[in-house]
Amino acid sequence: MTTLHVFNPEHDLALAANLSNFTSPLAGRQLRREHGYLPALWAAADDAVLVEDVEAAKQAFGQLTGRLFSGFVTKEQLASLPITGVDVWGWDLAIRAFLLRQGVEARLLPTEDQIATIRELSHRRYASAILAQLQGDGIIGEAMMTDSLEGVRTQLNRWERIVVKSPWSGSGRGVRFLEGALKASDEGWIRRIISQQGSMMVEPQYHKVEDFGMEFESDGAGQVTYLGLSVFETSNGAYTGNILDTEDKKESVINRYIPKDLLYRVREKIIALTGDLFRGKYLGPFGVDMMVVASAEPETFLLHPCVEINLRRTMGHVALSLTRHLSVLPQLMAVRYDHSSYKIKLTSIE
Repeated sequence: MTTLHVFNPEHDLALAANLSNFTSPLAGRQLRREHGYLPALWAAADDAVLVEDVEAAKQAFGQLTGRLFSGFVTKEQLASLPITGVDVWGWDLAIRAFLLRQGVEARLLPTEDQIATIRELSHRRYASAILAQLQGDGIIGEAMMTDSLEGVRTQLNRWERIVVKSPWSGSGRGVRFLEGALKASDEGWIRRIISQQGSMMVEPQYHKVEDFGMEFESDGAGQVTYLGLSVFETSNGAYTGNILDTEDKKESVINRYIPKDLLYRVREKIIALTGDLFRGKYLGPFGVDMMVVASAEPETFLLHPCVEINLRRTMGHVALSLTRHLSVLPQLMAVRYDHSSYKIKLTSIE
């Protein structure tokens, strides 16, 4: 049995475009070229991982983990491989069409209708619906959907400082932080997103203290498994890195602000809600981004339990897999992404 693994980091943009013939921007192409080896972190020994340069992938994977992986392949080899399954970073029409062009059998891939369902579930309104069902003591968070510029203005007047998000986007793209009067450039962007994607998500800005998330796996039959915590860093809404540490130590970072029992209750509620939502519709990994928010009362904090749901593998999954590969961490480490060089590096934290 050979599963083919593919790192397609342009997935969020491809999902938004919803085109079989999608051309990724330079950043996506560079990230895939440089880090196509990442699925070797979770691939089985006899699996295949698609890369552009086999020798470069072997070297990069070895430098990151100190280990060898012999299953790197190029696209020219795909048609002749005994592939029995396919595991990609995220499913969209573009990656399906690419794999078909390379000779991968259609029976191993989701249908276009199944991908349409995944795309629908990836709309941010589903995260908003989950958020509404997680409300309770110690919880904060609100989001609404509008299909007009006037709707955005209404919420800006209501909350004074807002975050506007396109329905499909990721890694800090498609997000703007607004306050005061709308600028002409913001109005133009909002109109364009609504014209292209049909709506816009709006939520209040919060005083964020800590970014983190929970990583899960759906079996597609209603069972969701919790995989671990993701304690990550962002800059202007864009991902910059993940902390590598034990689950106990990552949890202790969050427990400085949020009680352990509240985290557990939210985790179990998410498992139940997403199990029902994804039954018969989504099979694979997903992540739920969260944040610790400063309360109006001094030295008190609240949990925003569902900033967004990423219906794909995430850098949190990468961090969990990399931690297992490293076995013993000699010091506190982080896996960081440099947006200017498109490089992912393992670094120590002083």
